[in-house]
Amino acid sequence: MSMIANLLRVTRAELEDYLNDSSLLESRIYNDETDEEDPNLVDIDQSWDGIVFLLTGHSFENNTDPLAKVLFSDQVIDEEQDLGYGPGQYVTAEQVKELHEQIATISTDELKKRFDAGKMKEAGVFPDVWDNPDTVDYLIEYFETIKEVYALATKNDEAIITFIN
Repeated sequence: MSMIANLLRVTRAELEDYLNDSSLLESRIYNDETDEEDPNLVDIDQSWDGIVFLLTGHSFENNTDPLAKVLFSDQVIDEEQDLGYGPGQYVTAEQVKELHEQIATISTDELKKRFDAGKMKEAGVFPDVWDNPDTVDYLIEYFETIKEVYALATKNDEAIITFIN
């Protein structure tokens, strides 16, 4: 089971359009008419739960820590829509700026200190590959990608939609 997390930068108007008609979002994500990749869509592979753990000390499930909102805001585009593993979630442009300020200050060294394979296994953090010594570098690489997405969205006054497929 390959559960890949994705971040999509969208304008304020696009977010409103998707909230009003979620089929537009699905059409954008699963556009079969073109082979071109959407430059605003980034996947972070299966790193999502590990990153949430490094940020908050908990798995994504029932996580109320504000930093979990970087990937799981609990603000749903459409409860009835399934983009692979449930509906898309979003953060507004204002929330993007707030979250960007928080994650921009988190260093690689800090994340490495937070990595604890035993606790991650015990917490059931997906995908349960934490015994591999290279896993922390994998998580850090994708966390840096998330930081870049948030920095660009902040610069462009954009919202972010996240989903797992």
